[in-house]
Amino acid sequence: MKTEVKAKFIQYFNYKQSGKGFTLVELLVVIIIIGILAAIALPNFLSQGAKAKQTEARQNIGAVNRAQTLYRGENGTFADTFDKLAIGAISGSTGTASTTNYSYNLTATADNTTLIATAQDTALKAYSGGNNRHINSANTSVIASVICEALTPGITPASLPIVNLPSSGPTCPASGYIQLGS
Repeated sequence: MKTEVKAKFIQYFNYKQSGKGFTLVELLVVIIIIGILAAIALPNFLSQGAKAKQTEARQNIGAVNRAQTLYRGENGTFADTFDKLAIGAISGSTGTASTTNYSYNLTATADNTTLIATAQDTALKAYSGGNNRHINSANTSVIASVICEALTPGITPASLPIVNLPSSGPTCPASGYIQLGS
């Protein structure tokens, strides 16, 4: 290598090593990028807690629906208390029970049952579910279940209608709710 090139090369590295660190502009750019990423990710992160709490209500209603189907098959009627169902997640010697996030109200007759999960926090959605014994087109007794979710958080028991249980099986109310499962 020529001595001129060697000298320029050495000068370049000496210059680079003497300027260690970041400029104020580089630091500001990094801080702005981190701020933008945080603004995008934070709302998604905060909503995960509410989703997890709402999963509790969906799981409990599904467990009660399955237990009610089994109980009706063994006893000829639906259970009117949580203790009769013995599901473990919620219990009580009456048709009402509470957890940290939801309060549950169970009503039952010989041919249908309804469970309403009312949120303890207005940021959570309310849920309802039910079972219905009906006669299908083949003249056979069938038990059908449904789980309904309120579309908006903060629904109170007074404004949450009981699941409509027609002779063709349970359905969710026409407006304000979405059917999650059957």
